[in-house]
Amino acid sequence: MTDFLHLPALRGGLFALLAAALFGISTPLVQKLGVGLGAFSTAALLYAGAALIGLLSLRTAAHEARVQRSDIPSLLAMAGFGAALGPVALAWGLQHTSGASASLMLTLEALFTATLAWWLYSETMDRRVWAAMLLLLAGGMALVLDQGLQGGVQLMGLLAVLLATVAWGVDNTLSRGLAERDPSQVVMAKATLGAVVTAALAVSTGEPWPSLSAALGLLAVGATGYGLSLRFYLLAQRAFGAARTGSVFAFAPFIGAAVAFGFGDRPAGLLMLLGGVLMLAGVVLHLAESHGHEHTHEVLEHEHAHRHDDGHHSHLHDVMPKGSHSHKHTHEPMTHAHPHAPDVHHQHVH
Repeated sequence: MTDFLHLPALRGGLFALLAAALFGISTPLVQKLGVGLGAFSTAALLYAGAALIGLLSLRTAAHEARVQRSDIPSLLAMAGFGAALGPVALAWGLQHTSGASASLMLTLEALFTATLAWWLYSETMDRRVWAAMLLLLAGGMALVLDQGLQGGVQLMGLLAVLLATVAWGVDNTLSRGLAERDPSQVVMAKATLGAVVTAALAVSTGEPWPSLSAALGLLAVGATGYGLSLRFYLLAQRAFGAARTGSVFAFAPFIGAAVAFGFGDRPAGLLMLLGGVLMLAGVVLHLAESHGHEHTHEVLEHEHAHRHDDGHHSHLHDVMPKGSHSHKHTHEPMTHAHPHAPDVHHQHVH
C-alpha cells in the first residue's frame, strides 16, 4: 500500500482510467436511452443520478475536508459549464450523429483541459507529458478520421459534441481548485445544481418526459458515468493535477467508441485500431511518469484528507490517527527530493 501511495502518477492514472471507463461507456448508453427525449430532460436525469451517488458516498468531516462558502462561485460555474451546458450539448449532439462519432469527438476535451491547466495553474508539462498528449491527440484524430471516411456524419451534431468538450474542459479546470474537498460533497453539489437547472428548462420548454424504464436507465447511467466518474476524476486531480488527469481521461472516447461499435454502429477498422494503440501508448506514458528532484516546501496551512506516511505530514496528534483523516494543519518548511506530481503540495516553479 505504501509503494502505491508514493507513486502519484500511478495512483492518479488509475483513478483517471476508472473515470474514463465509466464515462466512456455512458456516452453510447445515453444515445440509446435518450431516443425521442429532449436534451434538457436527459441531462436532468443524468445529473439526478449523479447527485444520488454523491449523497450516498458522503464522508464525515473527520475524513474529508468540507466544501466552504468561498467555493460556491466555483461550484456554480462548474454546474453551469459541466452539469448544464456540457450534457445538454452532448445529448442534442447524440441525437444528430452516431454514438461512435460523438465518443471520438470527446477526445478533444483533454486538449482543452490540459491547455487551461497549464495556463491557469502553471502545471508542469515536461517532454514526457507533451509526448503523451500528442499520442492521445494523434490517436483521437485517427479515430475521427476513421469515422469521417465512412460518411453520413451530420456536422451540426458533431459541433454540438465539440461544444460539450469545451464546456467540460472549463469544468475540469475549475474542479482542480476543489480537488482537496470531499469529492462526494462536490459531486452532490454540482450535480444537484445541474439537475435543478436542466429540469426547470425541460419543464419550461415542454419537453417530453421518458418512460419509467428509460428514466431509471438514465438515472443509473448518471450515477455511474457522471457521479462515480466525477468522484474518481477529482481523486485523480488530487493525485497528479488537472492536465495529466485530463490527458489520461482522453482514453474515454476510445472506450465509448468500442461500446458503440458493439451496439452495432459498425465493425472496428484499421484506423480505429491504430487510434486505440496510440491512445493506449499515451496513457502508459502517464502511468510510467516519474518526475523527481530536490524541491523546497514553504510554510503552508490548509485542510484536506491526508495520511502520516506520505512524507509530507509530520505534525503530531495526541492520539495518532490511523489511515486517512482531515483537519486544518500546518506544513513547516522542508527541502527534500522524491517523485512527485503537480498536486496541492507541489506547485513550485520549474
